[in-house]
Amino acid sequence: MSTETMALPLGEGPLRGLVVIDVTRVVAGPYCTMMLADLGATVIKVENPAEPDYVRTFPPFVQGDSGKASAFFAQYNRHKLGVSLDLKSEQGRALLRELVAKADLLVENFRPGTMERMGLGYEALKPVNPRLVYVSISGFGQTGPNSRRPAYDNSAQATGGLWSINGEKGKAPLRVGTIIGDLSASFYAAIAALSAVIHARSTGEGQWVDVAQQDAVVTLTEHAVVNYTVDGVVGEPLGNDHPFVRPYGQYACKDGFVFFGAYTDKFWREACRIFGEPALLEDPEIDSMEKRFDAHTYARRVQPIVQGWCARHTKAELEAMAGDTIPVTPIKTIAEVVADPHLKAREMFVPTQVDGAQVQAFGSPMKLSATPARAVGSAPGFGEHNEVVLKGWLQVAEADYDRYVAEGVI
Repeated sequence: MSTETMALPLGEGPLRGLVVIDVTRVVAGPYCTMMLADLGATVIKVENPAEPDYVRTFPPFVQGDSGKASAFFAQYNRHKLGVSLDLKSEQGRALLRELVAKADLLVENFRPGTMERMGLGYEALKPVNPRLVYVSISGFGQTGPNSRRPAYDNSAQATGGLWSINGEKGKAPLRVGTIIGDLSASFYAAIAALSAVIHARSTGEGQWVDVAQQDAVVTLTEHAVVNYTVDGVVGEPLGNDHPFVRPYGQYACKDGFVFFGAYTDKFWREACRIFGEPALLEDPEIDSMEKRFDAHTYARRVQPIVQGWCARHTKAELEAMAGDTIPVTPIKTIAEVVADPHLKAREMFVPTQVDGAQVQAFGSPMKLSATPARAVGSAPGFGEHNEVVLKGWLQVAEADYDRYVAEGVI
């Protein structure tokens, strides 16, 4: 390959031309950079030659050109360029600094202190590129007494309070059934990163963005914080009930469960009409939203009514009856979600490539009218784009490149 300067492949979308160095693994980090890639950023995923992102070993697997390939990895790494660099070696660190000098963003999710020990912390890289936006995602943040503690998503759910308020009433709390700490940290990191990029482009000043999973989870606890700080109420699991809005929760039907949320006076009137009981509108015990919110009135009068309405019908029947009038929706299995014609119309399931195999993964929920996100694309093979990025973009000489390969630097 020629050592003439080559432009990096550019994405399509509002972030076209933005270059992101992705030194992350697992989900909190890779999902952030994938969202940026969906919006057109050029993302260079850096992995250790001796220890690639271990999500590559996570199921489910598809049969690729080189053997089994992780669909889980593909779901969070589409659109990226794959580069292998041993950041424990001086030459590997030197190559990363060269990448940083030409990039806009670096995202990392090591435990606080790790990048600093390698000489790759924000203060060390700031002189290399004063405009650099450096994003750190961690369990407990870069400051505070717990910052150096190891953490997973469950750590954030536990210490952020979400775990304690989730589950069945009167029973032990349950973790939320997805990695919400990882995912929410990625959302906040993407928002903060783009805010910092706008600032850097207008002022020439980069900055360090610090996003903690625990912090992110705290913001997902809805009413719990103010309920405690205002009224001293310590949140606890409520199952499928809302702390004060009623009826608003899960109800059994003939073939599963639905969410019934017709709690306002307007929606309640429509529900009584739809389910053939208009006389309930004249019932003085339950003829206002405030009365239906009362826990005792709800348990004695309202809940049995709604349970009876739902029990007589299937999910599909209830959905059809509710239509565009009241919020009654089926609680869908994942199989039903994937088959949902509405989600298909919204392009929420897209083909993603990994090692030559096709995976159906979730698409992008970000719908931009003029510069739409592009959720289709391939996840990189390990070190797949070393030559494009290192020889082409950084102009590493052929002899040096071959030596780096022989020495295990790349």
